[in-house]
Amino acid sequence: MDSSHQKRILTGALLLLVPATGLYFGGWVLVAVLALFCGLALWEYLSLFWPQGRLSLKIQAVACAALLLAAFETQNPVWIALALLAGFWCAGFGFLFGYSRSPENTDFRDAAVFLAGLVYLPVTFQFFLRLSPLETVLVILAAAVSDTAAFYAGTHLGKRKIWPQISPKKSWAGSVGSLIGCLALCLGMGQAFGQAPWWAFLILGAWLNAAAQMGDFFESALKRALDIKDSGKLLPGHGGLLDRIDSLLLIIPAYALARTLLPFFGQ
Repeated sequence: MDSSHQKRILTGALLLLVPATGLYFGGWVLVAVLALFCGLALWEYLSLFWPQGRLSLKIQAVACAALLLAAFETQNPVWIALALLAGFWCAGFGFLFGYSRSPENTDFRDAAVFLAGLVYLPVTFQFFLRLSPLETVLVILAAAVSDTAAFYAGTHLGKRKIWPQISPKKSWAGSVGSLIGCLALCLGMGQAFGQAPWWAFLILGAWLNAAAQMGDFFESALKRALDIKDSGKLLPGHGGLLDRIDSLLLIIPAYALARTLLPFFGQ
């Protein structure tokens, strides 16, 4: 195994230790861990659009993300609404004051980027507060296995490209490998811990893998449109944090929807 693969595996393993700590303690410790990951990912997301400057907006966005996660933990609709409105008005006032100083250099799309980031990351991350530890492990592993299986199947077998306009390196072999890996994971966890029929876990595996691949394609398209290779340099061998959780960000709501239709691991 070459050094790049060793670095990739070591970084991935270390990356799991922090969320594992949050899962073990739960409660506000989990909220703090989610806020840390969400804040780092949100900073990378905003830096895709604002590589220079906008420091005040970035700090406000990270603060709003932490506030949103704390509000969701309380399960109080008033606090949740106030946190959402805080995000809206941070974006709104940013536009207002920017426009008052320099109308020709102020773009309302900055506010749209700010608000989209709050939906894309903290609103997605809050689902972890509602999942059981077993469900959280499934969701995280579904993303990790899908990405890893796609990487190795694509590296060794990939020839025909699946969507070259969006991601020139991704192949049909990688896509199929990703699907097989996710199906095997969901079926295995279903047989070991689940309370739904085996075929339901196969459907779940296909559903989560479709979400994983589309989440990956979405970030690839975003980076391609902005002419950026990696979302950041935080993780050695992996690029940015956002590069590692792009598939997870669509798997989370996909699983949240699936579990409302069928309690795979009970209530």
